[in-house]
Amino acid sequence: MSGQGESGAILTLNAGSSSIKLAIFDVAADGALKAWRRGELREDGAGQRFRLKDAQGGLLADEIWAETRFEASLDHLLARIDTELAGRHLAGIGHRVVHGGAGHRMPEEVTPELLELLGDLAELAPLHVPHNLAPIREIARTRPGIRQVVCFDTAFHRTMPAVATRFALPREFERRGIRRYGFHGLSYEYVSRRLAMLSPRVHGGRVIAAHLGNGASMCALKGGESLDTTMGFTALDGLVMGTRCGALDPGALLHLMRWEGLSIDDTERLLYTRAGLLGLSGISNDMRVLLESTEPAAAEAVDVFVHRIVREAGALASVLGGLDGFVFTAGIGENAPEIRERVCERLGWLGVRLDRAANADGAPVISTPDSGVEVRVIATDEEAMIAEHVRDLPIA
Repeated sequence: MSGQGESGAILTLNAGSSSIKLAIFDVAADGALKAWRRGELREDGAGQRFRLKDAQGGLLADEIWAETRFEASLDHLLARIDTELAGRHLAGIGHRVVHGGAGHRMPEEVTPELLELLGDLAELAPLHVPHNLAPIREIARTRPGIRQVVCFDTAFHRTMPAVATRFALPREFERRGIRRYGFHGLSYEYVSRRLAMLSPRVHGGRVIAAHLGNGASMCALKGGESLDTTMGFTALDGLVMGTRCGALDPGALLHLMRWEGLSIDDTERLLYTRAGLLGLSGISNDMRVLLESTEPAAAEAVDVFVHRIVREAGALASVLGGLDGFVFTAGIGENAPEIRERVCERLGWLGVRLDRAANADGAPVISTPDSGVEVRVIATDEEAMIAEHVRDLPIA
């Protein structure tokens, strides 16, 4: 994977608990990036399922691999990527790391010292960071000549003022890292950069970006920088999500643990895997399924989802001191016009005027010309953001 060729490439890896998403980008002589392979390796029964698509979304591979050990499946994956590179020089591998703590505020090149430091941060996001670091460690061990770069999902929110990051707890806990960090940073960074190209005036003003997917959050952007966000110490806070609860009175947790007898592990499973849209509906965590369902519980789950978005939008607009733009992104934000319509209808008091036809057609701008708030749909691309960071980070 380190041989020289006529052109360069950057690989991005986003490792989760049961899957690894990947993308390969060609790097032109002028530095322009073009994604030409996207894929995913995920657990599937007794093995691993590997799917790979070309730049147009055409399916190139859909295979079941017998490997069950992570090291073996990753080795197989890297060998397959080597074949796909077809002689291109691999200029680097970029990784998404969910949590960088307070000290890691920019992308960084991987070193043994950095890996040790990040391992210590795993306690801040124990369900995510160990999985993020596993392929980095394995590549460093088996392919030490390849440059690796880590990109932190929390880093974009480094511009939040202290008043937005502090909990009302004794200061000793903040010194131990108990504070609001914010997540989905790579998505918001990509959206912010795209908005700067598409609508410089709005980008320079006050914008709410809504990353609505199985994981969901919102971010208040001022001049393209994060001023506040709905997620806090963990990715549980804020909006209702697919299987995550969103904002919850901590007293409810105390009650569940004291009177219902839930252990810490039980509570964690409840909040991360049994709550959200799935818990509310009792049917599914998939918004498409809920919108198509005739069950009252499905409609009620969608109602709560929209209500929380609208409530948090009002809070973020207050922090911004007004609103010039609103951006929908991620799976639900990009593909559910009904949700976009319901949110926009309830934000009319902020000056939002929805163009229903444009919204139904999936147009990039879905607000009317006389709307006081420009409303856009921007497809996010965290992999492209990671690749840009690998390209732009000076070689140590």
